[in-house]
Amino acid sequence: MSTLSEHRRPRLLPHNRKLRHLTSLSLRNLTFTHAHTSTTDDDALPTPRLDTLAEVAHAVQHSRSSENLRASADKASKKAKRPARPRRTSLNLGYGSSQRQKTLEEAVNAIVGDVFFTLHVPGDDEPVYISETRTRSANFNFNGFDLSHVSKTSSRTPIISIHLYARRPKSQEWLFLLAQQVDLRQLNFIGTLLDRRFPPNALVFHLQDGIYSLDFPNRISEPVNKAPKVNTASYNVLMKLSNLEASIEDAIRTQRKITGQIHDILEATPKDESGVSDEGVKLASKYISTQTRTNVSARKRRDDLKHSLRRRRDAMQEGRRIQQDAEADMSSSRSKLELNLDLVRETEVKIHGQRRRICADLASILPIQPIPDTPPLSFSICGISVPNSVYNAATARSINEDALSAGLGLVTMLTRHLQFYLGHPLPYPLFPYGSRSHTVDNISTSIPSSREFPLYLPRGGSATGQWRFEYGWFLLNKDIEALCESQGLRVVDIRHSLPNLKYLLYVMCGGGEEVPERKRGGVRGLWAARMGSHLGTDDQESGRPQRRGSFESVDEQSKLRENGHKSLPFEGERFTLRTKGLRENMSSS
Repeated sequence: MSTLSEHRRPRLLPHNRKLRHLTSLSLRNLTFTHAHTSTTDDDALPTPRLDTLAEVAHAVQHSRSSENLRASADKASKKAKRPARPRRTSLNLGYGSSQRQKTLEEAVNAIVGDVFFTLHVPGDDEPVYISETRTRSANFNFNGFDLSHVSKTSSRTPIISIHLYARRPKSQEWLFLLAQQVDLRQLNFIGTLLDRRFPPNALVFHLQDGIYSLDFPNRISEPVNKAPKVNTASYNVLMKLSNLEASIEDAIRTQRKITGQIHDILEATPKDESGVSDEGVKLASKYISTQTRTNVSARKRRDDLKHSLRRRRDAMQEGRRIQQDAEADMSSSRSKLELNLDLVRETEVKIHGQRRRICADLASILPIQPIPDTPPLSFSICGISVPNSVYNAATARSINEDALSAGLGLVTMLTRHLQFYLGHPLPYPLFPYGSRSHTVDNISTSIPSSREFPLYLPRGGSATGQWRFEYGWFLLNKDIEALCESQGLRVVDIRHSLPNLKYLLYVMCGGGEEVPERKRGGVRGLWAARMGSHLGTDDQESGRPQRRGSFESVDEQSKLRENGHKSLPFEGERFTLRTKGLRENMSSS
C-alpha cells in the first residue's frame, strides 16, 4: 500500500509518543485568510475578509440542526436529478477565452502557494529541522526526515512547535502563516489521508506507526469507500481441497494402524539369541572390513605425504645451497664490480686525457687561426682562408678557387679524423683527397642522380656543378654539427665551418688535469706492432707455434725483462727484418 494508507491501529501508546518517532509532516487546505470564520457544517458561500477580532466574532455563524442539514441535502438531490440542459457552444474564441483563462489563473493563484516549515522544541531558539520548499500547491507532503542528530533530551520531548511560512505565487515576500504548539500525546490516529475532509491549514503528523492529526477526535470518521471486493476460490476448488484434506487424514490413520500391527507382530515373535548373535557378528565383520579399508587408505595417504614432505625438504635444501652459492657469487662479484667501476672510471679519465692530447695535436698540426683585419668569424686553416658557406659572386671574386678547394680538403680530413678519436660516426661519410675531396649522401631519398657531392669548385661554372658543390659543403657542415652535438655543444649557425671546428677543438682541449704524454715508441712501435701481427698470422697459417713478442710493444717487453725474462728470442732480428721490409716496400712503391 502507499504511504497515504498506514496501519489501521497504532502501535505506540499515547504517553510513549516522542519527537524521535516523528518521520514526516503534511499540510492540507492551504489558505492565506483567517481560519474558521464559519462552522464546518455550513455550505454557504465563503465569507468576506474580516480584519478585526470583533468582526470575526460577529461573523461566526451558528451550527444548523440535523433537520436543516437534511433539508439542504434533499434540495441538492432534487437539483441533481433535473435533466441537464445542453450547453451552448460559444463561437467567440478571442477575447472571451483569454478572459476566462486569466480568470481561471487568478482563481488558481488565490488558493495555491509556496510553503516550508521549521520544527522547534521548548527551550531552544534555533530550529531542530528546516524543511524543503514546496511550490505551487494547496496540499503538501513534505519529505521524510531523520532526527537522529538531535540531542537525547530534545528527542525525548513530546511537545513541539511548528512554524509555517508561505508566500503567494509570483511573490518574493514570505509570510509567517502559522505557529502551532503540538503535544504528540494528544494526537488522534487517523490511519490514512484518503477521503478525509481537513480544515484549512490542517497539519498531519507521520509517526513511525501511522498517521495522526489533531482534527479528528475519534475514529468514527473512517474512509468513505470500503475496501474493494477480492475474489476467493471457486466451489470446485474448495471441494477439491476438502477431498484432499480427507485423503490426507485417511492416510495418516492407515499409517498409524500399520505401525501398530508391526509392533504387535514383533512383540509376539519369540527372540532367537543365536540369530541375533549371528547378525551381530556379520555387522561387526562388515564394520571391521570397512575400517580396515579406511586404515589402508589412511596409511597410503600418510606415506604419500611423507614422500612429498621429503621431496620438498630436499628441494628446499637444494634451493638454500643455490641461494648460498648465488650470495657468494654476488659478494665476490660486488668486489669485482667495484674494481671494474674504478677501472672504468680510470679508463674514462685516460680516454678523456688522450682525446685532449689528440685534439691538441690536431690543433697544432692543422692550426685554425683568425684572419686579421677581416669581418668577425673569419678563420683560416694552415694559412688557407676558408669563408663561411655562403658562396656567392662577391665571395667568388675575393678568393681563389684552388685555395678554397684545398682548404675544404683540410677541413674534410680534420673532420674525418675527429670522428674516430671522438667515437662518433658521421652521418655523411667524407673522403679526403686533398683539393679533390668529396662526400656521400646515403640518407636522402630525393636525389635524382649520383650521391657523391664534390667539395671543390667545378670547372666551367655550370649551374648543376655549382649546386652540387654547395650541397656537398652543406653536408660537411652537418657532419661538423653532429660532432659538436655528440660532445654536448650547441651550434648557432652550421654555415660557420671553421668557427665550429675551432670551438669543438677548444672545448676538447680544455681541462684541469695535465695533458698525458705520448707513449714511448711512436711510429716505430706502431709499425712493429703491425709487422708483429702479420708475422703472427703467418705463423698460425704455417702451423708453427706463435713466437713471443709478436704483439708486444717496447714498454711491455721492458716490463717482461724487469719481471725476470732475461732474453726474448729473435726480438732484435724481427725488428730489423720488419724495418728493412718496410723500407724496400716504400722504395719500390
